[in-house]
Amino acid sequence: MGAIVTTVLVVVALFLGWGAVEIACKPCMESGRAAINRSLDLDYDPDNEIANTPYQEAPSAPETNQEPGSPKKSHKVTKGETSDF
Repeated sequence: MGAIVTTVLVVVALFLGWGAVEIACKPCMESGRAAINRSLDLDYDPDNEIANTPYQEAPSAPETNQEPGSPKKSHKVTKGETSDF
């Protein structure tokens, strides 16, 4: 009878220990399990993960405060004029 009680206590202790490890290491174990599932998935293609990322457009050119149709400033100095530099 003593062997049966000892076996039951060991099994209960193992279940409680496993539950404590699951709770304590939950974030780490979830990411590890996800990695294992991806590596075992035959349809998983890492190239698709890069291709499905949202496209971010490059920032546009800075706006100028110049009115449309007005002539652009030229930095070329002709004979007889003074330079602004």
